[in-house]
Amino acid sequence: MAIAKKINRRAQILQALASMLQTNPGQRITTAKLAAHVGVSEAALYRHFPSKARMFEGLIEFIEETLFSRINKIISEEKDSTTRCQLILRLILGFAEKNPGITRILNGDALMGEQDRLRDRIAQLFERLETQLKQVLRERKLREGKSLPAEEAVIANFLICYADGRINQFIRSKFTRRPTEDFNEQWQLINTQFFLN
Repeated sequence: MAIAKKINRRAQILQALASMLQTNPGQRITTAKLAAHVGVSEAALYRHFPSKARMFEGLIEFIEETLFSRINKIISEEKDSTTRCQLILRLILGFAEKNPGITRILNGDALMGEQDRLRDRIAQLFERLETQLKQVLRERKLREGKSLPAEEAVIANFLICYADGRINQFIRSKFTRRPTEDFNEQWQLINTQFFLN
């Protein structure tokens, strides 16, 4: 019973942190403010997380697990590389849209003034996403025998920059410009430029 309560409290703390990241853009979140939001003492926070950095790491782990488990599902269920790329981009943008506070971690805004290793971990997350897209594009040549108008690395980087730009626009607009807005029309342009040959 105590273990279940501890896990629930950890989840509650992370949800509160994500909520505060959404409702307090531009403000640094202190452990005192977070404890007050959760309704516990700062000491209680530290019983569940040894530091604020560990709380951010908990949210980063949630991002990684959510995105990569779903990407693996896309790759196992969908064989067409163009559709895989489209679904992966839609997944990244949809995840950002559903989790506005956490999106501030994705673009590094919420990590200003925090430990460098947290920003490094987000950089690694985007590198992994880009590598995943590059692998999908490489398989297009190998498995489907279809060429591309540019190197896989160039196209994968373009796709990640597109997603990153939509995420940043979402944050700058105070979460009013949805990342998935006009995605179908924009994907048609991307598809025409890179995949219809």
